[in-house]
Amino acid sequence: MRQRVYLDHSATTPVRPEVREIIDKFMGERFGNASSLHEFGREARQGLNWAREQVATAIGANPSEIYFTSGGTEADNLAVLGVAWANQERGRHIITSSIEHHAVMDTCKFLETKGFRVTYLPVDAEGVVSLEKLDQVLDEETILISIMQANNEIGSLQPIKEIGERAWARGIPFHTDAVQSFGKIPIDVNQLGVSLLSASAHKIYGPKGTGMLYLREGTPIHPLWYGGSQERKLRPGTENLPGIVGFGKAAELALAEMEEVAGRLNKLRDRLLNEIKTKISGVKLNGHPTCRVPGHLNLSFMGLQGQELLTLLSLKGIAASSGSACMAGASEPSHVLLAIGLTPQEVQGSIRLSFGRDNTHEDLDCILDVLPELVEGLRVKDWSFEGNCSC
Repeated sequence: MRQRVYLDHSATTPVRPEVREIIDKFMGERFGNASSLHEFGREARQGLNWAREQVATAIGANPSEIYFTSGGTEADNLAVLGVAWANQERGRHIITSSIEHHAVMDTCKFLETKGFRVTYLPVDAEGVVSLEKLDQVLDEETILISIMQANNEIGSLQPIKEIGERAWARGIPFHTDAVQSFGKIPIDVNQLGVSLLSASAHKIYGPKGTGMLYLREGTPIHPLWYGGSQERKLRPGTENLPGIVGFGKAAELALAEMEEVAGRLNKLRDRLLNEIKTKISGVKLNGHPTCRVPGHLNLSFMGLQGQELLTLLSLKGIAASSGSACMAGASEPSHVLLAIGLTPQEVQGSIRLSFGRDNTHEDLDCILDVLPELVEGLRVKDWSFEGNCSC
């Protein structure tokens, strides 16, 4: 049987057995509505409260500051739109980055059509925003800063603590999209100075369709929907209890294993990067070389089309991606790779390899056995490639 290797954990992760077990319990014997007063409802409410405590503990927050959503995209929308609507009388200036996930980027573009002014901070060649530029664009009209903690395409980490200090000093709500970093690196919302933080369960071996928004107590925000008292009326509607308790269990496990898993994933990542550069010429690492989320690689292979390489890898049983899974099939080139200054050829030749807790050195052997030959074969199709290019 052909061995299958999954190297697309930044897109999604498998649900862990421990998480499946608790999900099954709350889909079966503990199926009650958490708003009901009888015993079935009380059992459901206990599960909901337990999950809120696990997620809050993972980021150093109070359980009362955690609001469950359908995922990271909804949490991002609630953060950006909710804060914008709540503060529009005070000002209409929003600051974000040029490499945000589309859940933030497109929401900001929508707000521009409603009279808001948005500044998209540039990033350097390693995908990191400029604090100096941030200082230059902050003004009295600024009502929100939204900068992601870890980029989903290139893995670079942002100086969130330094941004938080600036936001805190000016009393500006600061939101960070932590979908790619939650459960993978230590997060303390008080040390970082963030007012809002988004995360998603399916990035940390939890179920799809469940996310959360951390909202610091006292941060002004408007709900986007109405019709119920769930989640303190900020996110009404009957809670997805199986998904939420699954999220809670995934967060508990991720926090307990974080240091060990991060160290192992980085060893795998470093070995793969070093051997690829040894075996294949014309390879460029995209993003910050060290300050990046564990187990994440984005590489440009000069002289080929990344989509073609991904197709051939898939035929060999190896799953990778070209960047954001949410934009798979989109015709436009990656706004992230363009923002860090890649040439069109480098953008076209890029792929993302993201490791998970179950990956092994044998998985790396599989990809290293086939990757050099596949790259060489694709480059033959493009006579413009020169193997001695400086990357």
